Amino acid sequence: MKNNENKSKRTIVFIKTMITTLTVLTLFFVMGKFVLKSIPEGIPFFASLFNSPKLPNGFPESAYSLPESHDDDLSIGGGLKAPEGFGEEDRKELFYTVLIVGLDGGVNTDTIMVASYDGVNHEANVVGIQRDSKVNVKRNNKKINSAYAAGTLNGGGMDGGIDQLRREIKTIIGFIPEFYVIVDMDAVTKIVDAVGGVDVYVQFDMDYDDPDQNLHIHIPIGNQHLDGADALRFARYRKGNNSKYTINDDERIKNQQQVISSVTGRIMEAENIRKLSEFLDIFETNVYTNMKMQDMVWFADQINKIKDTDALSMNQLPIARSGWPDNSYEYLDEPAIVELLNETINPYKMDIKAEDLDIIDY
Repeated sequence: MKNNENKSKRTIVFIKTMITTLTVLTLFFVMGKFVLKSIPEGIPFFASLFNSPKLPNGFPESAYSLPESHDDDLSIGGGLKAPEGFGEEDRKELFYTVLIVGLDGGVNTDTIMVASYDGVNHEANVVGIQRDSKVNVKRNNKKINSAYAAGTLNGGGMDGGIDQLRREIKTIIGFIPEFYVIVDMDAVTKIVDAVGGVDVYVQFDMDYDDPDQNLHIHIPIGNQHLDGADALRFARYRKGNNSKYTINDDERIKNQQQVISSVTGRIMEAENIRKLSEFLDIFETNVYTNMKMQDMVWFADQINKIKDTDALSMNQLPIARSGWPDNSYEYLDEPAIVELLNETINPYKMDIKAEDLDIIDY
């Protein structure tokens, strides 16, 4: 029953995606608005900042090995950015896709999303990918959220991690997002503290202790004003001690959205808008991206053109069935995914088909 509800959910919201999306878009917006207001008129160099971004050329060959001797996972996607037969001439005009990753603890991808922006119609879509989604790879742990960690090992570093994640993302959405943004979850803590904390409602006593991760969550039921550290704990909570009050990915996203709503309101207050230099420092130390500054400025300018709440949608990758809590895999719903992709983030004029994906259900 719950799976059917998740499968049919297509909730449209305004700037209520996930906590890392807010972090990225807010910082882009603040930086972009500052730059836009500072640009002198009539100077060609500055005018060039408003040119639409150029698409990057895929990703380089990575010189590293994957764990468990599964080097063949490096070839996932066959070196193609899109399905067989899809070329640059088939792309939609002014249509961009971005892989957004929230890191927890250095290599753990706590949040994975693919966002698209349609510069012709001024529409944006975000598709959240459940971190426990099962992907068709050789390694023992076949969760999508282990791809980045696998890619960083043996000298791959951040570039190797994001390359591997992009390869595996292609198996479930059919194409490789051209841009990527990696946000360390520490940025969330810093932003919440910078805006003076957030207000949330806690549905039950959250009590969880994991000494191995040095993670301790103790937040009482009711309306709470949380600092950055507790806001992140609230957003990360999945289960209590002795498996009490276990929640699924959908319920955790709702908690994250509470944090987002509160931060959204506070960050636009005059006293916080004046903290530009602090936000810039958070961005520089916690965000890794292949976007150039002029790309960020262009996207910031475009965000201002999204006036209708229906022009910004948030979806989740449809799930056919969940093994939780018997096992931790989420099994993807291929037909529903194909439909969702073509309605939202597909950057090509041609529809993506089931044969363009490599989704397994076992």
